[in-house]
Amino acid sequence: MPDMGEKIKRLSLELTRIASVVGTRGEIKAVEYIYDYLKKVDYFIQNSRNLQLKDLKNDSLNRKYVMAFLEGKKASLNTVLLLGHIDTVGTDDYGDLKEYATEPEILKQMLSKKSFDEEITNDLKSDNWIFGRGIFDMKTGVASQMVMIEEFSEQLEKLQGNLVFIGVPDEEGNSAGMLSAVQDLAELSKEKGWEFIAAIDTDYMTGQYTGDENKYVYIGTVGKLLPCFYVYGKETHVGEAFSGLDANLLASELMKEVDLNYDLCDVAGGEATLPPISLHQRDLKTEYSVQTVNAVNLYFNFATHISQPDEVLEKLKQKAIMAFENTIKMLNENYRKYCELSGTPYKRLPWRTRVFSFEELYKNVKDEIGKEIDNKLETLTDELLKMGADDREFSLRIVQEVHKHYSDKNPLIIIYFAPPFYPHIFVEGANQKEAKLLNAVEQAVKEVREKYEYKIIVKKFYPYISDLSYCSISKNEESIRKLVNNMPAWPKKYSLPVEAIQQISMPVLNIGPYGKDAHKLTERISQSYSLDAMPMILQKTIERLLG
Repeated sequence: MPDMGEKIKRLSLELTRIASVVGTRGEIKAVEYIYDYLKKVDYFIQNSRNLQLKDLKNDSLNRKYVMAFLEGKKASLNTVLLLGHIDTVGTDDYGDLKEYATEPEILKQMLSKKSFDEEITNDLKSDNWIFGRGIFDMKTGVASQMVMIEEFSEQLEKLQGNLVFIGVPDEEGNSAGMLSAVQDLAELSKEKGWEFIAAIDTDYMTGQYTGDENKYVYIGTVGKLLPCFYVYGKETHVGEAFSGLDANLLASELMKEVDLNYDLCDVAGGEATLPPISLHQRDLKTEYSVQTVNAVNLYFNFATHISQPDEVLEKLKQKAIMAFENTIKMLNENYRKYCELSGTPYKRLPWRTRVFSFEELYKNVKDEIGKEIDNKLETLTDELLKMGADDREFSLRIVQEVHKHYSDKNPLIIIYFAPPFYPHIFVEGANQKEAKLLNAVEQAVKEVREKYEYKIIVKKFYPYISDLSYCSISKNEESIRKLVNNMPAWPKKYSLPVEAIQQISMPVLNIGPYGKDAHKLTERISQSYSLDAMPMILQKTIERLLG
């Protein structure tokens, strides 16, 4: 499909030239460009209500997203969603080439004057590769969706159902665009009586290991939780070291139990997530003194394929218990040996293992002081909101406030969740929607393999955090309750439109362009595959879903 590929390339370059760093007005410019482009398509000239610029809900930057939808000639309620994000990460990593970051032709020339490894140097010399911030993540993907909307608008007789496209901002930030859009999509489905049967993203796709030339299509997507630990020890003077429990020591043992522990990989469909990895560890002592640390905060990136928040909470509770027990055992062994060396009588240390979820801690405090804790939390919440506290800091401060009013001041570990939360979506073929998507992708990929020589592999779980996560969420009430009750920022600082997501719930797919180095100054796409096979897989999948 040379004509389609050339059109995608042209749109990709034009979109890339619009600097649309997340959290800037450039996001609005990129959305307006898409709107203005589609406004000239004959279908939308005749059906102007089917093309809309929508305001993000409660957005301090007054950002917008674009929604466009086609209604097929063959009447059906089945609806396919195309979604893509127009924002990019920043450009400071380009250093002295920052002004050229969104000018692909100039950037490639300028990068050619720099020194890189052999692979990058070869790609800079090749006509196949296009460099630029956002060209890979994910403006080529958005361009391909714009072209699909334009192409299918001229072939409505092929559509037995409806095709909806949304181009949203803020995917690289807090997914404000997608979270706003899902509420409008839920309203649209209610108004039209439509049923969403699949969501297709065209976010970037790359090799999974050094030298990997495979091309991947992903059915389903990884999820993410941010489990946090408030570790409370027992302070003491350094001259009486064994009279306290060093929170740093307990936190370090906890880090050993959780960080990159393969036991915590989430396995489903024959695929495993990466194990959790630490994003933060900080003691909460604010000044120098010879008093030991009595509180530490940690949090981890925890990827999921199948485990729900309540299950993750329980897994981590067991790891925290183990860390606590190991610490107590180690302390007693060291204290006994110290007593032998110093001629001091040994008596077993008084520490015992105590691990609570935030929900359990709150219940204990509520039982002790009643509504007073709610009043104090309301006052603190107002202060933190006025300060514009970060979601993670907000969560920690709420935990500290609850713990401050707990009468039991013995050492303990408190587990809670902080934002953001991205639900995973596992497409097993367990229902009609999932089976239809699996079959459509299988047939589309088979047809493309017959035309092109690329080795195309279909896998479960798009491995990068994306807006796809908000196309479905668990309907298990206990799982959602555990998430909400153990997320101190919910709902005053952070929440998800759970009912809207449940209403549009659908299986998901990512058919992305091929490239390298997303979020790096050498970000680039390969024109081969990205402009020939990828668009064909996308087109054939849509045809089979709505054919």
